[in-house]
Amino acid sequence: MAVREPLLRPADDLYRRGLATAEAKLLVRLAGPMIASCLLQNVVNMVSLMFVGHLGELPLAGASLANSVASVTGLSIITGMATALDTLCGQAFGARQYSLLGVYKQRAMAVLGLTCVPIAFAWAHASRILVLLGQDARIAGEAGEYARWLIPSLAVSVPLQCHVRFLQAQGLVLPVMASSAATALCHLAVCWALVFKAGMGSKGAALSNAVSYAANTAMLAMYVRLSSACRETWSGFSMEAFRELRRFADLAVPSALMICLEWWAFEILVLLSGLLPNPQLETSVLSICLNTGILLFMIPLGLSSAVSTRVSNELGAGQPQAAKLATRVVIYIALSTGFVLTLAMTLVRGVWGYMYSNEQEVVAYIARMLPVLGISFFIDGLHGSLSGVLTGCGKQKIGAAVNLGAFYLAGLPMAVLLAFVFNLNGMGLWLGIVCGSLTKLLLLASVAWFIDWNKEAIKANERVLGSSICQ
Repeated sequence: MAVREPLLRPADDLYRRGLATAEAKLLVRLAGPMIASCLLQNVVNMVSLMFVGHLGELPLAGASLANSVASVTGLSIITGMATALDTLCGQAFGARQYSLLGVYKQRAMAVLGLTCVPIAFAWAHASRILVLLGQDARIAGEAGEYARWLIPSLAVSVPLQCHVRFLQAQGLVLPVMASSAATALCHLAVCWALVFKAGMGSKGAALSNAVSYAANTAMLAMYVRLSSACRETWSGFSMEAFRELRRFADLAVPSALMICLEWWAFEILVLLSGLLPNPQLETSVLSICLNTGILLFMIPLGLSSAVSTRVSNELGAGQPQAAKLATRVVIYIALSTGFVLTLAMTLVRGVWGYMYSNEQEVVAYIARMLPVLGISFFIDGLHGSLSGVLTGCGKQKIGAAVNLGAFYLAGLPMAVLLAFVFNLNGMGLWLGIVCGSLTKLLLLASVAWFIDWNKEAIKANERVLGSSICQ
């Protein structure tokens, strides 16, 4: 009598290919809406600056400086700390400890809210700080006023970020995209009403961010409250949120450092460009390259969020091999998208500069920079995905240490050397940061290669059970 073959054999290539295809579909289904959400959320700041630009050169200079200060000293920190929820909520959801997701969300809002207090104090005195740092007094005054009116948006961004992460961990990314789209559309009307109709000028543009963020938060909160998809994960406010705040902060702080150390390195790049010969040209071109990079980085950022969700869910569910498969698949996706976009940037290098300037010198410089930017983006896509894997595992401390070494011990020193010693100017600055990105990629790839997935699943289980016992 013939022995019947099993229907599914793990060693079978076709079976593995089927699993990889299914995983790729899951990742794309998560990443697509997250990419769109990130792009739409950036529209809010862009539109506000566009309205300020119609008020004159001084208001625009002040608002631009205030936005840079706010990004470095506040928004990057809040966004980074909120990514701790990617680990905690994702693993709890995978382990089917659904009630923990609501507790984690509230706990995050408490910790992030406390973090906002010193940040708001610094923003309130931004004009004095900027003057002490050598900025022009008129621009510093305008920036300080704009920063003060940005404080409400800082406060509102806390529940907004926490709601986004809470829903993302459950794979509920379409509501996030829909609310972001509605907010982006409404923001035009909000800006016009406050800037021109109410006569608030640049202060109205800053305040409009808070109004739009609040509307976005309200839409997500209403969805959480009314949707059957969140019935088990949200059961209302609880005093449990005020327990284990230190434990949450222990993960949130390295999460913030992991984001901020890379973010700040690029801001330092802009400051260094002002020290080069012909600083006006160098700063303009580098700013255009950074804006282009930020726009394109939404793709690896979406992939990073998607793989973080998949890895944390599978580890929480006690499925280490599924988490490992998600890591492999996202690398292939990052390679494919990176190659296509790098090729596209190379092909449009001769015309891209006209999107920002009619000056031939600027256009020609950007044409030389875009292939380098394409290489940078290709590398960023890979290490961005690996960063998402580390977040899903809860290894943010390692991620922060990698960013510190890659950008501050390798990337920035190399940028200074190439730009100021070898006189490569702006090209040298960007090549230096590419060296930092390549260093980060190699370090993260080494960390990912040696991950013991069975051990990570056990750690995830202990993390979730530790929180469950405390309840």
